[in-house]
Amino acid sequence: MVAKWIEALTGSLEQKKQYKQDKARIDALPGPYATAAKALHRYFMYYGGITDGDTLVTMIGDLADLWERAAADGTPVRDIVGDDPVEFAETFAQAYTGTQWIDKERARLTKAIEDAESEERP
Repeated sequence: MVAKWIEALTGSLEQKKQYKQDKARIDALPGPYATAAKALHRYFMYYGGITDGDTLVTMIGDLADLWERAAADGTPVRDIVGDDPVEFAETFAQAYTGTQWIDKERARLTKAIEDAESEERP
């Protein structure tokens, strides 16, 4: 009963547990892979704007999977991210189309323009 009340306030405890496990997997990567994965994780926290817990947990889990596989195969970091790490990060994040914080403002802007347009008509 208490767990449900806490989850209502803070979000899913299972999601938090999974997120921490995936973050620990990233932290445990060898040298350059950990550095790259941590940098991408940080970027996603600023750029991604994902507000849906399931989507965020899936994305971070997939990020950990990607870098674990690269480390196991010995794939160079640049072979993963290419010449433009920002482009890579933003393309990666776009694959996770959960609800974003900006969605509400996009809808508000569209409605305001439609309202303005309707005011112009006689």
